[in-house]
Amino acid sequence: RLRFAGLAYTTDQGAPVKAPRGKIPYLHISKEKNGGSEMLSDTQLISEKLVAGGLADDLNGNLTAAEKAHDLAFRALLEDKFSSINYERWEQNYYTMRSGVLSALPYPAQILVGKLAYNKMSATLYGQGTSRFTPEEITKFKTEIWENVDALLTASREKATKKKDGGMFFVWGGETPTEADTTLFAFIASGLVCDA
Repeated sequence: RLRFAGLAYTTDQGAPVKAPRGKIPYLHISKEKNGGSEMLSDTQLISEKLVAGGLADDLNGNLTAAEKAHDLAFRALLEDKFSSINYERWEQNYYTMRSGVLSALPYPAQILVGKLAYNKMSATLYGQGTSRFTPEEITKFKTEIWENVDALLTASREKATKKKDGGMFFVWGGETPTEADTTLFAFIASGLVCDA
């Protein structure tokens, strides 16, 4: 979202214990004029705050009501239904996840903090309903989501290719990105940087 807005930023490893609402992602905005700062969490709330503050354009501002509904549904699919990615990371690849996420800690602390994080994530996955399914069912859900996202992107790429000479294309095949593009980018990027 920050990249689409052309805002300068640095990235760092997040920690739910430091985050407002205990969720990742979160954002720390430093205000140069008065030296203050602000912590924001939740992708949608961060985007709304950036738009309201004039720091970013409303990526969905030119969409029709129906297009906004589709955009919201796509983001919800990834953010809410696709919690199987956390199952894969924390339940199926715990040791890789622990050593990666907690690499800044000494090894004995990784074991303790990792167990606490694992227990919390396991409870969350159970509460969301994800871990109530078999690993095979979870894999089926995840595969279905990615196959449908792939089909959507393939159609959008074909639509964009007809309009111009290839190159960049967006989720809905339009000329500009929407909030769906920012969410999809975040999911793909997190998959590429996380070994678990």
